[in-house]
Amino acid sequence: MKTGDEADRVGAICQALRRAIVERALAPGDRLPEDAIGERFGVSRTIARQALVRLAGEGLVDLRRNRIAVVATPSWEEARDIFDVRLGLERLVVHRLAGQLSEEQRQTLLDQITREEAARSGSDAVSIRLATEFHLMLAEMTGSAVLTRYVAELGYRCALILSLYSRPHSSDCAVSEHRDIVAALIAGDAERASTLMDRHLDAVAERARIVPPPPRERDLGRLLAPYVADAGGA
Repeated sequence: MKTGDEADRVGAICQALRRAIVERALAPGDRLPEDAIGERFGVSRTIARQALVRLAGEGLVDLRRNRIAVVATPSWEEARDIFDVRLGLERLVVHRLAGQLSEEQRQTLLDQITREEAARSGSDAVSIRLATEFHLMLAEMTGSAVLTRYVAELGYRCALILSLYSRPHSSDCAVSEHRDIVAALIAGDAERASTLMDRHLDAVAERARIVPPPPRERDLGRLLAPYVADAGGA
């Protein structure tokens, strides 16, 4: 049985690696050696392994023979299925939230959209992370642990898919779509919020296509350096 401190370390490493994947510091197919992960975050190989196993359960990491872990590489067919399942879940989320948002929740969502707007001139990776966080906020606001868990898992997997099958695009559309969804929720219009969410996620899926990846840094230690501090590592 894991101690509280050990469980916290596993959770912090998982969160750091998720963010590294969403922000494209780690790309599909990148190897994640237990010893290198453990050394970078200042933990044992056992704790590093536990984090990788958890991420494998979320579909972000593939565990291969000989204890080799790599960032998952979803197929195009799997990618479309994941978006379709996510669409159904998020349709349920907006139906539960329509007309039910507190003043504090409304402001939290509007503040997140403001952060998205401020990031539009930056990298696509940061915009994708902020957009993913917006959807996770909606799920958390339902108060349902089940919806929160599955929307989070599918949201991160969609972000991974976008890092693999993506093309340059303006984030202006996504931000305006988020603002329209929040407006419909505040107005209590569940049907409009659901329709807007459907269109939004369909548009996100259609913004992806297969393109060759650009040359990139390969050293795992340097790739993870910005994420170690947030996880409380060495």
